[in-house]
Amino acid sequence: MKLTKLLSIAAICAVAINANASERLTLKAAKSSTSYYQMAVQIGENVSKITNKELSLTIEESQGSVQNVKELRKRSGNYVFTTPPVLLKLANSKEAMFKNDNPADYEKARALFPIPYLTMHMVVKADSGINSFEDLKGKSLLIGKGSYGAREAKKYIELFGLQDEVKLIGAELSGAVSALKNGQIDGFATSSSYPAPNVIEAGASTKIKLLSMSDEQIALTKRDKIVIPAGTYSGVEEDTSTTTLPVGVYTTTKMSEETAYKLTKAFWESKPALEKQNSWWKAIQFENLEMFNTKLHKGALKYYNEVNATIPERLK
Repeated sequence: MKLTKLLSIAAICAVAINANASERLTLKAAKSSTSYYQMAVQIGENVSKITNKELSLTIEESQGSVQNVKELRKRSGNYVFTTPPVLLKLANSKEAMFKNDNPADYEKARALFPIPYLTMHMVVKADSGINSFEDLKGKSLLIGKGSYGAREAKKYIELFGLQDEVKLIGAELSGAVSALKNGQIDGFATSSSYPAPNVIEAGASTKIKLLSMSDEQIALTKRDKIVIPAGTYSGVEEDTSTTTLPVGVYTTTKMSEETAYKLTKAFWESKPALEKQNSWWKAIQFENLEMFNTKLHKGALKYYNEVNATIPERLK
């Protein structure tokens, strides 16, 4: 009898331990100074809470979306990452920074859900005399390195006829705010959903200005236009026209259907809480699924079918 009781107790304990065990996921995000890292932390906290810690996300800092995409080739299990859809399109087409890679390595990528879009910010001191991109001639602009923002900033400088006219600094963005405040640089470029943490920090420590793009300049970039409303940042009292790019959260076919389902469901059920944490989440709706070019993970698709979301055929 005693042995039977002991075995029963052991079985009950094993069930209890298993019920409380968290399934661990890794979310590769962005640099810690960006809004995308902050978003990843918010997603991780809310998913853990709403699943009663059944899912546990470890947030990893990265050098940017290119690194996130390239790492999917060697990551196993529950690897989750953020990237603009265009990078996966380039990877599958063996183009640009993926020209030396095997496109087959990227075929296992699967979409989960959209997050707030990338917004380009060009930040200068308010008293710098820089009021337009043309005024950047002879000035220094810190653009970061290895990130979407760094590549976009360099591209814009070239597209706007300022190549060799502006000193581009490929240093880490983590030092941009102090460098601007201390006069070591004339401005910096960053890509984050607004309000971006590093731009908020810059506005809190010195008077700043954001450079607007004309409609003609935006057309040259082949990106979508977005307007950052006046008052978003301290001291910036005018609307700022700039560019934006969709961003999504992805995983791979190595993630189980059940886990992808739970993660996707938890994200959308967390959205009211996320919106209370930051206003940038309000823009994300089921309609944003249109931005994806990569097929949805079967687990994510299961959830979207349950809630009767409209899913483009190409994503099924």
